[in-house]
Amino acid sequence: MPAARVLAGRSIAIRLAASALFWSLLILLTAGLILSALYRDTTERAFDTRLLVYATDLASDLVTQGNPDQRELGTLGDPRFDLPLSGWYWQVGQPDARPRDLRSSRSLFGAELPGLVPPGDDSHFGEIRKGYRQGPEDRMLRLVERDIDLGEDGRYVVRVAGPADEIGAEVRRFIFSLTVTFGLLGIALGLTTLLQIRFGLGPLTKLRSALSAVRRGEAERIPGDYPRDIAPLAQELNLLLDTNREILDRARTQVGNLAHALKTPLSVIVNEVGTAPDEVAARVREQARIMRDQVNYHLDRARAAALAGTLGTITEAEPVVAGLVRTFERIYRDKGAAIAAAIPAGTRFRGERQDLEEMIGNLIDNACKWAAGRIEISADTVRENERAWLRILIDDDGPGLPEEARAEVLKRGQRLDETKPGSGLGLSIVRDLAALYRGTLTFERSPLGGLRAVLELPGDAG
Repeated sequence: MPAARVLAGRSIAIRLAASALFWSLLILLTAGLILSALYRDTTERAFDTRLLVYATDLASDLVTQGNPDQRELGTLGDPRFDLPLSGWYWQVGQPDARPRDLRSSRSLFGAELPGLVPPGDDSHFGEIRKGYRQGPEDRMLRLVERDIDLGEDGRYVVRVAGPADEIGAEVRRFIFSLTVTFGLLGIALGLTTLLQIRFGLGPLTKLRSALSAVRRGEAERIPGDYPRDIAPLAQELNLLLDTNREILDRARTQVGNLAHALKTPLSVIVNEVGTAPDEVAARVREQARIMRDQVNYHLDRARAAALAGTLGTITEAEPVVAGLVRTFERIYRDKGAAIAAAIPAGTRFRGERQDLEEMIGNLIDNACKWAAGRIEISADTVRENERAWLRILIDDDGPGLPEEARAEVLKRGQRLDETKPGSGLGLSIVRDLAALYRGTLTFERSPLGGLRAVLELPGDAG
């Protein structure tokens, strides 16, 4: 259903409120239509009863007096039957009587009331007939009609009519009162429904706040007591958090052990090769350096894969960038590179501090190698699909990089200029670490004229 697809991504509170609103409106509308129909029927019955009283009074006068053609009929005690074209009329005559032989109220003013059955139709004789007909001046009338059999004096038809707009006005007043009443009732139902939803979903709101606290690193577990419908969920989440923490601890230990097991033999090989011929020693040292770089690269990836995206790990970006700027200003002091950083206070990365230092450090190092004299670092936090993302921009005023070469430079071990120091692993490490956090690393043309590195990582809006 279209409505179901629209509400599919909405919150439970909105779904409940929309459902309650829909069914409340449907029930109130249905009840209003039923009550309006019943009230119209009741009003018509009361109006018909009054007209029937007048018709019975006329019939009584017709029966009790003398010659039917000579007798005088009463005024029914209602002055409206004497007012011309008032809408209240009566008429007495034989079914086939000519207009001049009909006797009627003064209010009819020489006009004739229409019948409810066609002339000559005796199939409904003796019945009390009711209905709507067009009267004088095209005014809609409510008409009651009954037959009187006077034996040898013949049959007569008594018709009494009243204005139908009185029924309509009465019904409209009722509908207005009903609409106001149901409107107030709907507002009251809506407010009570919202209160019920707020009260009923209170534990879920509390659970969401507790999870947010864990995600921001303000708590390690979900505290508090919950209703028995939600308590198992909170317990399972706490168990998951504990299990995740244990897995991370084991991963850190195993990565550390592997690093020690591999780096120590490499150091021994490099030290022992000192007694070998120069050519052999140089080749072994070069291969040992490559092996060390590759070991560090894959160990960093393994460590980052174990830590990336873990709950409760938040890092302030501004102190990390400030520390890196001071470090690289000292490293590239002879080059005279000016590094300017503008990181808003409270800008946070949802991940490990060491990983953020690794990514930004490699990007600043790359910018310092190529910059002519200026590097600018900026950051902001943006929201997308209810998630916060940290966007870090690193610009330099160097020669830049052609668009077709920007993808090549991210490949592992790729170096576009062998004259610059490095192993060619820095940018690929940044790319892989960002990918582990479901982030991205892209390159654009910098406003300074060189290259702009755009690093997008999970952020925290606070």
